[in-house]
Formats: sequence, structure tokens, C-alpha cells
Amino acid sequence: MKKWLIMILVLLIFTVCLLYNDEIVSYYVDHFANTNNHISTLVNNQFAKQDSYQFVQLTTDFVPHNRQDIMNIYYTVINSGMEEFTFYCPKEYKDCITDINYLSDNQVLLSDINNFVPVYNSFDKLNTDFDSLGKVTIHISHNYQASEIEAIEKEVATIIQNTIQDNMTLEDKIKAIHDYIINETKYDINRSDNKINSYHSDTAYGALIEHYAICGGYADSMKLFLDYFQIPNYKISSENHIWNLVYLNNEWYHLDLTWDDPVTSSGDDVLEYDYFLISTEELKQLELEQHTFDTDVYQEAK
Repeated sequence: MKKWLIMILVLLIFTVCLLYNDEIVSYYVDHFANTNNHISTLVNNQFAKQDSYQFVQLTTDFVPHNRQDIMNIYYTVINSGMEEFTFYCPKEYKDCITDINYLSDNQVLLSDINNFVPVYNSFDKLNTDFDSLGKVTIHISHNYQASEIEAIEKEVATIIQNTIQDNMTLEDKIKAIHDYIINETKYDINRSDNKINSYHSDTAYGALIEHYAICGGYADSMKLFLDYFQIPNYKISSENHIWNLVYLNNEWYHLDLTWDDPVTSSGDDVLEYDYFLISTEELKQLELEQHTFDTDVYQEAK
């Protein structure tokens, strides 16, 4: 008898859930999913910045109402250095999950957002879980391990001590670091041309510790020093290349250490200044194929 009563009760609960599925889901979303109590608390680490840009801005509102809000949440979370963060789509934002799906699958857009965040908080991999109730969880795997950061920070401090003088202008400081990185780093042609990964040359660890870099390593290294000097900047990229954009004397300038450290047929080390703090117009006159960037993303460089 008890067994039959349990079966009838289960069947009744199932029938009610089936008949009132929309109402149950709506009640859950209204009373549980979309309360601030269920949104992760944002915690910034020591590397997080307080910088907003035309394309993405830091936010304290983690209930999105449009695609820009979602992009701002992603930027804020990545900038913070957190490894996991949960937020919820509100019921009135009908396309929220569709927009989340679009962003989470758009690796180019995610990479663009990644260019605006501090070097040590940049992600290597980013995954997003979401469900029909509007729960969204971002999972972040970072580019830099703690041991790498420790080694880089020691090297940065040594370089600053040996290279920078108090009476230098900001442009002088940028030039000194530009010259140091190029003089102490070789372009990792084996990685770029032959896919042989002998060094961490796509990161600042490869450039500053192992002394081999491709464009990502040059750009990350330069950004570390620009941030140290508190000079507004971010990384800017085309389809196959990445470099730095720097705000100096009320203007935005391009700074490309990779192209100022050309690979020569003789193997001789060369230091150039063709791509040292140049305007967008000057950049267009020099080279277009590898430096064509999305002006809707990198709006400061228009």
C-alpha cells in the first residue's frame, strides 16, 4: 500500500511539474536566480586595473540588459583576476542566453577583450557554462603561473633599477625599455615559422627571462613596463599580429617592438624606431597587411 502511495505521489508531482513548467521556472528565476545573493562577489587581485575604454568598461552591475552589458561583465571579471564568476540573466532580457552563447563562441571577440586587461590577469582559456534558467558561470585559466610572475617581477625591478633615471621623461623611459627588450631578446623564428615551441615566447616570460619572443611576448613585456609607469595603454591586434597602443601627451600612439626588432638574413641584431610611438596615419603609410585592426574595437586608435 505504501509503495502505491509513493508511486501516486511521484506521478502527481511529475504531472504538476509538466503542466506548470513555465510558471515554476518563472518563479525560480524571479525569486532565486536573479537575486544579488546568487551572484558571485567580485574580488580584484593586486594586478587588476581601474581602466575603462570606449569598447569595454568596468561595471559594478552584474545583471545585464543588453550585449554591451555582457561584454562589460566579461571584461570586469577577466580584469579582476578571478578564476570563476557566476551571474544571471534577468527574465526581461529575452535574448540574454543567445547573446551569451554568441560571445562565448566568439574567440576573436574574447581575444579582443583580453587585450584590454592587465598582463598577469589575461586568460589562456575561457569557458562559459549557462542553462535555460539564465545562470551563467565564467571559468578562466590564466596565461601566467605564480612562479612565472615572481620571476618576471624580479626581472622587471632589476631592469627598472638599471635602466631608468628619475629625470627621464615618460617618452625617454619608454624608449629605454623599448631598447632594452629589443637588445636582450631574439625573435623566435622557430616558433613562428616552424611551430617549434622551445620557449614561452608568446609571453613576457619568454621575452624577459628566456630572451626569446614572438609578437605576444614583446607586447606583454612592454605593457608590464607601461603599466609600471602608469601610462594608459592596451594591446592592439590584427588577425595575425599584436602590438601596443600608448596614450602619451594627450594622443594615442602605436608601439611595435616586434617590427623594431627585425630578423636579418645575416643574423645581426638590429634596433629600429620605425614603429616607435607613431600615429595611426603614420602606421598606415608604413605597413597595412599585418597592422590592419578593427576600429570598432580599438576605437582610441582611429
